[in-house]
Amino acid sequence: MDFFVDGLNGILWNYVLVYGLLGAGLYFTIRLGAPQFRHFGEMLRVITAAPSTDKRGITPFQALTVSLASRVGTGNLAGVAVALTLGGPGAIFWMWMVALVGMATAYSESTLAQLYKVTTKNGDFRGGPAFYISKGLNAPWAGALFSVCLILSFGLIFVAVQSNSIAEALNGAFGIEKLWVGVAVAAGAAIVIFGGIKAIARVAEILVPFMAGGYLLIAVIVMVLNITEVPGLLWLIVSSALGLQEAAGGVAGGVMAAMLNGIKRGLFSNEAGMGSAPNIAAVATPSPHHPSSQGLVQAFGCFVDTILVCTATALLILLSGVIDGEITGMQLTQNALDVHLGPVGTYFIAIAIIFFAFTSILGNYSYAENAMVFLGLEGKAAITALRAACLAMVVWGALQTVTTVFNFADAAMGLMAVINLTAILLLSGTVYRLTKDYFAQRKAGQEPTFVLEDFEGATKGVSSKIWNEDAPST
Repeated sequence: MDFFVDGLNGILWNYVLVYGLLGAGLYFTIRLGAPQFRHFGEMLRVITAAPSTDKRGITPFQALTVSLASRVGTGNLAGVAVALTLGGPGAIFWMWMVALVGMATAYSESTLAQLYKVTTKNGDFRGGPAFYISKGLNAPWAGALFSVCLILSFGLIFVAVQSNSIAEALNGAFGIEKLWVGVAVAAGAAIVIFGGIKAIARVAEILVPFMAGGYLLIAVIVMVLNITEVPGLLWLIVSSALGLQEAAGGVAGGVMAAMLNGIKRGLFSNEAGMGSAPNIAAVATPSPHHPSSQGLVQAFGCFVDTILVCTATALLILLSGVIDGEITGMQLTQNALDVHLGPVGTYFIAIAIIFFAFTSILGNYSYAENAMVFLGLEGKAAITALRAACLAMVVWGALQTVTTVFNFADAAMGLMAVINLTAILLLSGTVYRLTKDYFAQRKAGQEPTFVLEDFEGATKGVSSKIWNEDAPST
């Protein structure tokens, strides 16, 4: 079994997905006219101008914070350190490139999730890749397979990974027993997830800006105190990636090492094309009332995750001068913060891990609950069983690390990504028409509004009630 899972992961993550995710990003960037660059201001506008409350779904800002809760996890602390150690400073440049093209993929998948969303028996919005695969491509079997993989990976195993990170951090910094950490984290998560996705969104919109803002603030302070070194380090990142400068001593280097490690780390971090964030994007009530508006919100999520948070970690490490080629991962990030903050660094990282990992648990669970709806398991008993299983995995994950199980989750997520990438590429014509329609209306000085009848031949499976009857009155 181990041999099979490891082999499948090797094929998926070293070949299929590296080229597939990067290729999809480039394809959508070119076909859609680089919306992540040309319309960056529109991303900010749809986030800031949206209503602060919504009765049926969640707000665009809440959807952004829930997706960031999942995206911005311990990988933003440890994963960046691994990329720097194995690929040198140039790896960060390739993380940037992956994020910038990945923004187009994130836009596309979340736009489709909005278009094909449905209304549950309780009147809530639900949707995501499983729904647009089933309705847009008439392949419900693929949607079901996607949902099962999503529940197993994000809903169960990845929450255990995040819980393990919290337990390790608190045990190392404060000597707290891992079992009690797991129980405490599970209790805290239970209070939120038993309130459903809307409760998760309300918590995320408070915790995520606080944790990301606090982390970025520390990074900015450190950079200001070392401002004379920052331009040189930025040039080191770019020049190392392009082969214009050899990597510094103690760091693995070379253009190919930088490229491979930066691309892989970037893909893991921003999740663009994986099919995860669209699950929460579909729950939001878009503002303006057009599928593309929520796509723009989630594209911005990629920018925050990699261009801001991952870059902050990279510069904190590079400014510290602690890279020696032997220490990597969370310990390297920890050592860097110790240099900048002294003894406080240990506690700062521990607290950062708690926030990053806890919000990831909430975000990951919300995706799984959404998948349950697609499988027809939205009843109270089924959802309660999922919540109980998720919390049990939180406690279990705090106590142990079982590599085989985590490798299985990677394989499940890889399969998710393959299914999702295939679907969004097959539906790329629909994304193109939606994008053209949105910006044509904006150019004409109008508030973009999706009119179902204007998309004849491309709206099979789209809910007329959501997009026509629920449209804002003009």
